[in-house]
Amino acid sequence: MSNEVLSPAEMNEADRLTISAGPFDGIGLMRNAGGAVAAVVLAHFPAARRVHVLCGPGNNGGDGYVVARILRDSAVNVLLWASGSPKAGSDAALAASECPVRPRPLSEFAADKGSILVDALYGAGLSKPLSGDAARAVEVATELNLPVVAVDLPSGVSGESGRILGQAFRAQFTVTFARKKPGHLLLPGREMCGELVLADIGISDDIVAQLEPLTFENISPIWLENFPVPAVDAHKYRRGHVGVFSGGPSATGAARLSALAAARSGAGAVTVLSPANAVQVNAAHLTSIMLKKADSIADVQEFIDGRRPSAFVLGPGFGVGEKTRDFALGVLANGERQDGRVDGLVLDADGISSFRDAPEVLFEAARRPIAPALVLTPHEGEFARLFADIAGDKSLSKLAKARAAAARAGAIVVYKGADTVIAAPDGRAAINGNGAPWLATAGSGDVLSGVIAGFLAQGMPAFEAACAAVWIHAEAGSRFGPGLIAEDLPLALVPLLLELAENRNEVTA
Repeated sequence: MSNEVLSPAEMNEADRLTISAGPFDGIGLMRNAGGAVAAVVLAHFPAARRVHVLCGPGNNGGDGYVVARILRDSAVNVLLWASGSPKAGSDAALAASECPVRPRPLSEFAADKGSILVDALYGAGLSKPLSGDAARAVEVATELNLPVVAVDLPSGVSGESGRILGQAFRAQFTVTFARKKPGHLLLPGREMCGELVLADIGISDDIVAQLEPLTFENISPIWLENFPVPAVDAHKYRRGHVGVFSGGPSATGAARLSALAAARSGAGAVTVLSPANAVQVNAAHLTSIMLKKADSIADVQEFIDGRRPSAFVLGPGFGVGEKTRDFALGVLANGERQDGRVDGLVLDADGISSFRDAPEVLFEAARRPIAPALVLTPHEGEFARLFADIAGDKSLSKLAKARAAAARAGAIVVYKGADTVIAAPDGRAAINGNGAPWLATAGSGDVLSGVIAGFLAQGMPAFEAACAAVWIHAEAGSRFGPGLIAEDLPLALVPLLLELAENRNEVTA
């Protein structure tokens, strides 16, 4: 399965490289694209009384002229509405010349119920709000509730950011080519696409590889080979040890959720590090999870020296303040030790908010060459506390914001939401597309932090660990469905973990 995600500019370069290499020229690619769209229309709307094809002046419109020609040749009643004319000598102009359907001005567009609309106006390259005749066409389609088949991306949706530029068509099907674009996965664009059809039009995997893309859809091929499966002779400490910091007596639940999730995700040992006044509360609720008092950084260091944990979770229910900062910086300092080295710290919730006034202190610690991997898991509000200028830059997409934050922090950034973006300091980024509304429940993020730490402790690289945890967390929520609460999630992970372990064994066999 193709997992690269191409920006509109990268897609244009893929077209150019394909045309240069052959065997397809520009009109050949356009005919293939139009054919793929026409096939979707014919397959899903065989009884349509009429199909309205809306064509823009560029290559997206050229695809539309091909669609109209093929549908007319298939005895479909087609009306074609054009916004301007293609540039003379262009591939779109050639496609228009081959189309027997006479175009009508888009300004006169009218339709009736029972019709189908093919949106070939602008596609993924749109950079300014829809206006004029195009905006009115959206209003007509919306008022009549016309089924829309979009070419590449519904017009009005930014291919770069997924934002709606003024107005946009809401498609029932969107047919895109070679690879998905960010706008197919980022909200609200994802919701406007309907069912996404990825069509092969002749752009090879080798061409895509030449682009060296750094953006991916968060699906298993990008992390499955690193998914941890214990060896036959594994023992608990070889499977990794996770330490989870607990809050005070009235705020212990979040840490226990993280700890249980770390254990369920495969960590061989998990210890809750509890303030003395909360030890009895935690002890009453823990069985397989170990417990240790940790009131000071000296206590934490003693635990690291004695038990050699691989990863930590700090933040859920812990409280905001100096103690949180000291614990985080103390853990990060242990990456420089040859004995008792810590491989990763997952900083969430209060852990993030504690550095609101001094983010550079955290970033400096994380950027040290042999510091443990730092994984930040902010929701939108927490992201703004650490990266206020990036969060406030309205010109940046969520993808671009996550990428900029990761580069600044020297950390993996898991920018949470229904379209979570995971970004690494080296520029790699993954967009998660399987977000589940059932995860919008208290404690869900604590579970995610525990799963990331569990994977880190078992030796997964930090970017892959974060990507895998985000996907698995979302998939577990989707499969469980209505009624989900955070306590359900650790056990809901189990069947997924089994499936992935089996798949990983097949991949590496």
